[in-house]
Amino acid sequence: MTTLLFSHPIFQRHEVPPGHVEHAGRYAAVDQVLQAEVFAALDRRAPPMATREQIELVHSEQYRLAIEEAAPKSGLAQLDADTFMGPSSLEAALRAVGGACAAVDAVFAGEVQNAFVASRPPGHHAEPERAMGFCLFNTAAIAAVYARTHLAMLGGAKRVAVLDFDVHHGNGTQAAFWNDENAFYASSHEWPQYPGTGLATDRGAFDNIANTPLAPGEGGEAFRRAWGE
Repeated sequence: MTTLLFSHPIFQRHEVPPGHVEHAGRYAAVDQVLQAEVFAALDRRAPPMATREQIELVHSEQYRLAIEEAAPKSGLAQLDADTFMGPSSLEAALRAVGGACAAVDAVFAGEVQNAFVASRPPGHHAEPERAMGFCLFNTAAIAAVYARTHLAMLGGAKRVAVLDFDVHHGNGTQAAFWNDENAFYASSHEWPQYPGTGLATDRGAFDNIANTPLAPGEGGEAFRRAWGE
């Protein structure tokens, strides 16, 4: 079996102000690399739009509606100091979540061995009731909960884990999983660094959170040790 790839031009049309670090060039770079011959065997599909039920696996209806209402017809809408929406941002965020859930479906159905969703905006800073850190919906957390609660007919997962390696801690995913005994969240991230969360002492209500803060400049050896232990 091959690897499934979800990608879509809408992800490059999610707009942010000039000079913003989370810009369309990041998606373009990934997309360009994935056009190489070595990736010719990928099962390439367009991601569907997420349903309201999928979004509300992690976020409240009130929050979902607030994001929909904030989406501008033109120009940019600012949700916090560094989180913005343009006219294409809502569709991009919905396709990111929809693609992640469709990837879960495909893997559990045995269509593919694994899946990669190349998308933006990112998701791991989005808390259940708050957009932040460039993120609107918490894509990975939604996909994980979807795997557990919506796939009984396909032998869905009883327990799920999200493994997060990023310079920033995924505070939103941690918040979504904190009181969920059947969801595990592990993160390696630079410390000190935005958003100021992710202490090693943060363990979750069921010892289901594992954070490994890494010092600025620590290299691959420290990274491998963190995940190995």
